[in-house]
Amino acid sequence: MTPVVLPLVAFAVVVLVGVATLVAGRVRRLDRLHVRTDAARAGLESALQRRAEAALGLAAALEATGAARTDGLRAAVADARAAGRDREAAENVLGRELAAVPRTGVPDVVLEELVDAEQLVVLARRVHNDAVRDTRELRSRRLVRRLRLAGTAPMPEYFEIADPVAGVTTAAPGRPPVAPPP
Repeated sequence: MTPVVLPLVAFAVVVLVGVATLVAGRVRRLDRLHVRTDAARAGLESALQRRAEAALGLAAALEATGAARTDGLRAAVADARAAGRDREAAENVLGRELAAVPRTGVPDVVLEELVDAEQLVVLARRVHNDAVRDTRELRSRRLVRRLRLAGTAPMPEYFEIADPVAGVTTAAPGRPPVAPPP
């Protein structure tokens, strides 16, 4: 080898090792973000299920007191559980039904469970959407797109539902009221 070729080969090897390290790091981070997004989605599904069960508990408590609004609430829960691609719309309908139900005369235990479940949905939705935002941001980078580092993983989607209206979702007895989300 000539004296000029050896430094060029060494430089090319260093550049290739650097690019390979960068690509491996992006692949690892992308994989971790997809795992985080999947876990956040599972947590959101769990929180939505808990809210549906709390809504059914509220409907049972209202029926015991003689309130007539439980048919719409039960139908909204059934729609939310059965909804496939239109899950966001069904969950929004359930949220509106819950907001319309008067909460006076409801046993403290039922009300506390419902408030906790609604707050958990708000938190789980934020965690999920944060994970989706981070994943989508990394997937939008030029290196990830050009080398198709995401493989065949589907692009994660945001889950947008309306948060409970301030003043409608009251705090459970014995707890201070929760400030509305910013």
